[in-house]
Amino acid sequence: MEFSAQQIAALLGGELYGNASSMVCDVAPIEAAEPKHLSFVTEEKYLPFLANTKAGVVLITRSLISDPNSLPCGEGRGGVSGAFILVPNARGAMAQLLSIVSKAMNPPRKGVEQPSFVAEGVQIPSDAYIGAFAYIGRNVRLGKGVQIYPHVYIGDNVTIGDNTVLYAGVKVYYNCLIGANCILHAGAVVGSDGFGFEPDAQGINRKIPQIGNVIIDDDVEIGANTTIDRAMMGSTVIRTNAKLDNLVQIGHNVEVGASSFLCAQVGIAGSSKIGAHCILAGQVGIAGHIEIPDHCVFGAQSGVPNTVKAPGTYMGTPAIDASVWRRAVVRFKQSGKH
Repeated sequence: MEFSAQQIAALLGGELYGNASSMVCDVAPIEAAEPKHLSFVTEEKYLPFLANTKAGVVLITRSLISDPNSLPCGEGRGGVSGAFILVPNARGAMAQLLSIVSKAMNPPRKGVEQPSFVAEGVQIPSDAYIGAFAYIGRNVRLGKGVQIYPHVYIGDNVTIGDNTVLYAGVKVYYNCLIGANCILHAGAVVGSDGFGFEPDAQGINRKIPQIGNVIIDDDVEIGANTTIDRAMMGSTVIRTNAKLDNLVQIGHNVEVGASSFLCAQVGIAGSSKIGAHCILAGQVGIAGHIEIPDHCVFGAQSGVPNTVKAPGTYMGTPAIDASVWRRAVVRFKQSGKH
């Protein structure tokens, strides 16, 4: 697909400077861009690249430019042949454009491919897609526009909301509920048994049946090979707009708050509650039966053994206030020199 600077500016409602006819068909970082590329600048440290960039179109966060007339475009101002578009948030504008391109490259599919299995009585919306070798169990309810890619398994009594996408190999166990506009990437497993066992008098670990389910609210994204365990009783819950990276493990009866980010290899043990707007960086481990309030950030590889009382940024194991942790690390390094 090819877009002109003028088309992009009109779509984003941005301020256009330079060559309105400049055409782009790909994206690249500002320092490596060629005339065919669209790029963006969201930090002041990248502004020096504007003088010599070859990019066809550059999106720039408006607050970074005090005087648009200083932009190096046109005769007498550096001669850069491309265009600059000022927008409130260049990264957000870039995401908006990439969303349009992505939909054009991989448009929604329709129809039921064969071979596939759809249980008797299940209604397939006319605009839905069921890929080859998919399995749709009894009493499954599918919303409008759902996209079920090949080799997906959907167990009995599952509900999937409008426009949700399940990529190849996703497995959704029985009785689970998935909202609208969700994305589940390849290999994700929703509703596998929670890790529940109890030793008997002979010391043999006996399985505790996990009879609850998983509830995923609207606008949630689940990364590839992430697993979300069903509750022992009740529900494991992923709240609206939460985003889970690849290889995340959610234990039984966990609750993940709205708009929280869980990065790769995060592990949350059973019955813990994560607040809204939290960020758990890579390999953060959360112990079971604790609570994390809203607006907490945990640095990579942090270990959280106890309930956290207040919002803040935490690092280390056991996780403590990030500023304290940084000072402690300096002391650790100093002690190693003696």
